[in-house]
Amino acid sequence: MGERQPARRTTGRAPRTAARDAEALTPVPPRPVRHVLFRQFWRDLVFLHWEADPFDVARLLPPGCVPDLYRGRAYAGLVFFRMEDLAVGEGPPLPWIGAFNEVNVRLYSRDALGRRGVVFRSLDCDRLLPVLTARGGFGLPYRWSRITRQWHGRRLLYRTRGRRADAPGGHVWAEIGDEVIAPGPLDEFLTSRWGLHERGWGRTYYWPNVHPRWTFRRCDPLSWDMSSLLSAAGLEPLRAQPDSVLYAPGVPVRFGVPTPLPPEGRQS
Repeated sequence: MGERQPARRTTGRAPRTAARDAEALTPVPPRPVRHVLFRQFWRDLVFLHWEADPFDVARLLPPGCVPDLYRGRAYAGLVFFRMEDLAVGEGPPLPWIGAFNEVNVRLYSRDALGRRGVVFRSLDCDRLLPVLTARGGFGLPYRWSRITRQWHGRRLLYRTRGRRADAPGGHVWAEIGDEVIAPGPLDEFLTSRWGLHERGWGRTYYWPNVHPRWTFRRCDPLSWDMSSLLSAAGLEPLRAQPDSVLYAPGVPVRFGVPTPLPPEGRQS
């Protein structure tokens, strides 16, 4: 469990050119999605991020991807949110199964075409059918878990626990303010992601998405417990205190059609 303390930075740095540093600091615009495969709404998102060992991150990415670094540093994220209004294509939201809570552990990747993405190490979900569909259809590492989301005035509590006795779990307990805050460069780097990389069908693929830019509000973490979730995902943060903590009320999201990465050695 962690307690509220100021976030701290380390001085360690992996080798990186000045040009690549400048590129990492440049905001990434969303790419257009021509054919919508799924629509959904992400609500009440809490982002926690820690610096991670770039070599640990590299070994956990699918073939064809390398760690996407910020100032030579790699990061691991833990994101709590509620998904609503899940719909196929332009159809209506799916009843009952189209709304659920989710917690994911994520890393940040880049492919040979320069596309920045997210790589999910785990995705906890409290609806069984979406878990089975995402695992079987897209190879995503979903697992059926117990997740609760509760508001207590201005304070938001998420808890997750797997359905086996030895399954990993965690929580975040945060106080949310009314004022809108401007994201810093690191926050932009971590959250301006317009797709994911995953391994499926014998290939690594890129799955694009698009949504409005985030609106963030003040988020003061009161406590958190993330050690078992990150350890189960093969990660050990470099320190206990998160480097970035953010809350977003929500955004509508559209997913396009996944496409395989080009064969190794081909750039286009």
